[in-house]
Amino acid sequence: MNLPELKLKRREDRRLRAGHLWVYSNEVDTAATPLKELDPGQVVRLISDQGQFLGYAGASPNGLICARILSRNPDEPPGVDFFARRIEQARQLRDPLYPDGCYRLVFGEGDGLPGLVADRYGDVLVLQAGTATVEAMKESVVEAMERVLQPAGILWRNDGGARRLEGLPEYVELAQGKVPDEVPIREQGVDFLAPVRTGQKTGWFYDQRDNRQRLARYRSRRILDAFCYTGAWGLTAAARGARATFVDASAQALEWVGAAAGRNGLTVETHQGSGIDVIKRLHAAGERFDTVVLDPPAFIKRRKDHGKGLAAYQRLNAAGLELLEPGGLLVSCSCSFHLGLEELVTAIQRAAAKTGRAVQILEIGGQSADHPGHPAIPETRYLKAVFCRVVDL
Repeated sequence: MNLPELKLKRREDRRLRAGHLWVYSNEVDTAATPLKELDPGQVVRLISDQGQFLGYAGASPNGLICARILSRNPDEPPGVDFFARRIEQARQLRDPLYPDGCYRLVFGEGDGLPGLVADRYGDVLVLQAGTATVEAMKESVVEAMERVLQPAGILWRNDGGARRLEGLPEYVELAQGKVPDEVPIREQGVDFLAPVRTGQKTGWFYDQRDNRQRLARYRSRRILDAFCYTGAWGLTAAARGARATFVDASAQALEWVGAAAGRNGLTVETHQGSGIDVIKRLHAAGERFDTVVLDPPAFIKRRKDHGKGLAAYQRLNAAGLELLEPGGLLVSCSCSFHLGLEELVTAIQRAAAKTGRAVQILEIGGQSADHPGHPAIPETRYLKAVFCRVVDL
């Protein structure tokens, strides 16, 4: 392939040789290879200052991360064969772990495919292109997916915030076959419908599935599922006999919870409103739970939001702790990469001290196994779930 070259400055290849996939704009020798002359999404040959081949990369010339390595094999430039091999490799990990055929099939850098997310719902695939390169190679991605999985339908959910950083338009588009508005998914014996066209992200949060399974061994009598979305935490507990209460700011989300409860013969209670406000109202009304799950959206989306976000996590955990009976279980989650695990634990401890409670940390979960982290890219390891018991010490 006759591809343009992107040359790095002297000694700027060390991090990439150690396994990282991202190239930053200040690492590029712009005198030798003018970065701004590249088209967004263009595939380039990345070379060191000595002219050594480092990999094929997708260019994002207007971003701080100006290129992402896709292939380090000089004989395997990105194309249908390349994508098919990586997708097959990803499938081989997931199939034994999740034999129902429902899982995150591709997790960007964690699967060596920066900018691509793919969720599988049996014979339906929902994809997201987060970079200009994946956007430019959509047809190759779809052809590779067809080759590996022969799906009944493929949907692009290209309406996420990450696309704004790349200057890409937001849209939802059917790529192949048929994809309904909602697709069935079963978890811990409970039947759900994932809203793949209109729901959050690609319709379902697979990243918490292993943590929701972890919760199953703690027998709940009454559970609060805050920031519940489709209610997977609470409904699976309800199927085991718990009385379940759900809180979400979205009326649509609570409708999905109610519909799933009805399909499974479960009775639930729902409250619409800001999570922390509803929790405080429940406390004032004398409501108490033996399990409280706090699974909020990211409070810290950018590094500069760290201070305010950390304070928000502490306030939320304090409110949740006040609802718990002695011996109760708090499951405190954060999907903010910019909040470290120890910082979340500290926020929980400060919340406990403020409310006059004491907690024991029982176990700590991360994202499910279908969201593999890249060892050189800590941003791929973002999810924390801390399981705590309230005790008198």
